[in-house]
Amino acid sequence: MRRLTPAFTLPTLEAMEIQPTADQEAFIKHAIESGRLHREEDAVREALSLWEERERARVELSAALDEAESDLEAGHYAGYTDETLPQLAAELKHEARALGDAPRSVPTA
Repeated sequence: MRRLTPAFTLPTLEAMEIQPTADQEAFIKHAIESGRLHREEDAVREALSLWEERERARVELSAALDEAESDLEAGHYAGYTDETLPQLAAELKHEARALGDAPRSVPTA
């Protein structure tokens, strides 16, 4: 059988050595002893997952700020007065509560 495309191979990743601080080691050990985690690798996996989540949120916030800045520069914004600010505050509270009530995905190990 003749291949039309070359075989695809993934690059081999080398093992990484992680050296937590003494406090981090104690924290991990406690999590394992209490049954929260099973192995040291679980702690690293969870930490990386949380870091990834935080970085995604940071990128999203940065993009939203860039978009808002572009809107301001283009003159796309609404002016608020002392009379309209209470309505804006109520709308923002409503949106924040809706976001707080939304189901969140939980990273799996």
